[in-house]
Amino acid sequence: MKYTQLGRTGLKVSRLVLGTMNFGPQTDEAGSHAIMDAALDAGINYFDTANVYGWGENKGRTEEIIGNWFAKGGERRDKVVLATKVYGNMAADGNAWPNHDKLSAVNIRRAVDASLKRLRTDYIDVYQFHHVDRRTPFEEIWQAIDVLVQQGKILYVGSSNFPGYKIAQANEIAARRGGTIGLVSEQCLYNLAERRAEMEVIPAAQEYGLGVIPWSPLHGGLLGGVIKKEVEGGRRAGGRAAAALADTAIRAQVQSYEDLLDKHGVEPGETALAWLLTRPGVTGPIVGPRTAEQLDSALRAVELELSEDLLTGLDEIFPGPGPSPEAFAW
Repeated sequence: MKYTQLGRTGLKVSRLVLGTMNFGPQTDEAGSHAIMDAALDAGINYFDTANVYGWGENKGRTEEIIGNWFAKGGERRDKVVLATKVYGNMAADGNAWPNHDKLSAVNIRRAVDASLKRLRTDYIDVYQFHHVDRRTPFEEIWQAIDVLVQQGKILYVGSSNFPGYKIAQANEIAARRGGTIGLVSEQCLYNLAERRAEMEVIPAAQEYGLGVIPWSPLHGGLLGGVIKKEVEGGRRAGGRAAAALADTAIRAQVQSYEDLLDKHGVEPGETALAWLLTRPGVTGPIVGPRTAEQLDSALRAVELELSEDLLTGLDEIFPGPGPSPEAFAW
């Protein structure tokens, strides 16, 4: 495994981030523990989750599965850089009691303590804001965070799904307060097929020293060889990938992508991950394996070297927006 610093911090993390969203809904506890053991054995030390994972009436279940894994000992907790998130409505029926969601100081305090209990740990390495809270000022948010840092309950703070201007606003207010490190990472939707983050989010993250953690690196499976799987095994795409392939222009684009990779003798999913690892500002993409085999495929991406010819071909098929601000202006 290869490692890098998380943004401007001294924290060293793996170039792949283990996403746990499938733990509980799609992978049972025993299978989830096996995947976490395999990830740790392979050198992945950055694990990402969220308080709402488990979904519906099982919100919080994913954190519980991770907590039970930590409780097995073997230095599991000490070896893991643990990231979780706050913002979501934790009510099973979606009807949150007032102040039981978003980023008010009272909910941040409540949510941290609940996550710590489920995770069976006394601290969270990277506590992430899962979404922008348009009603709560950052002065209030940072005051709540400062208390939690002083209490030793969290060490660093990150954002997720933030636009560039909110990254700037959050860190400028943190700087004015003094003594607050501010955001150190941003999780955003970013992959070959979805490159809008290059316009503002990634430039803002680089300017303020945030590590970029792309989620959905295969764009819901669209970049994982979906057409080839249809042809060879009769396995039809589902979810976001199926909806995208219904568009004939997108299907042609994905076919060109798969044809290009066949020409170079590389696998689609591994290439999509490896491409992200070449992108400026990217710390590491989140991989969310449901099985040990999917984890093995992701691990191969870390060692995959993409030729300049292949990178050029990928840009031709999936052109980015171009540099900012030129992408906006001309």
